[in-house]
Amino acid sequence: MNDFLESIVARTRARVKNLAPACPQRAAQPFAFSNALAQKKTAIIAEIKSASPSAGSIIENPDVDAIAREYAQGGASAISIVTEPDFFHGSHDWLARAARASGLPVLMKDFIIDQRQLLCGISAGANAILLLASLLDSERIREAIEILDDFGCDGLVEVHDGRELERAIDGGARIIGVNNRNLRDFDVNLRTAERLAGRIPTGVIKVAESGIKTREDVERLRNAGFTAFLVGESLLRQNDRAAAVRALLA
Repeated sequence: MNDFLESIVARTRARVKNLAPACPQRAAQPFAFSNALAQKKTAIIAEIKSASPSAGSIIENPDVDAIAREYAQGGASAISIVTEPDFFHGSHDWLARAARASGLPVLMKDFIIDQRQLLCGISAGANAILLLASLLDSERIREAIEILDDFGCDGLVEVHDGRELERAIDGGARIIGVNNRNLRDFDVNLRTAERLAGRIPTGVIKVAESGIKTREDVERLRNAGFTAFLVGESLLRQNDRAAAVRALLA
């Protein structure tokens, strides 16, 4: 684990100690996230976040409701919400707000190290939760997916290299996201997704993450076998976000 992740995980451990107990209900529409991605040949997961360690401040106090509506108007299939509060300035409250405003399933992105985070995320309205193979071994990935399954919630397992991909596969991941951003130096290279795509089993939903800015990027990664694309910063910085999503789907 690199220094960046160690800092976030240390802060996350302290935060988890203070989590209130959560007793979520099973989703009214089970597995809405994976179903939404499977319905389209090209599915955009449009992200809302306030900041990131690599980009700094992106949108201070984002109007989550308005952004979510714009994404839906543009044709996004789902919305990703970065809820980590200390480094990304996110909030669990954004999950339900984005879902109500857009009518789309929402993915919660945080640094999951404890099962209580899963229950709190589901209670807050998440239809899917990100699981980082850089933090979880295959056994813990499988356990997390089993918990999420009980509530009709999806798990998106994110990988950065071949070793993490093997963990995801061994953990039974049905949705695998390849993050093109190197967490050591924040360099972004679409070749990461292209290199790993062929090793993802048939039947698994393939999601490409980071570095996707244009329709050409989407086509390039579609040719590698991806059908879903998580796009954040390049959409958030547009004046007309609905048009920006449509441009990716053109």
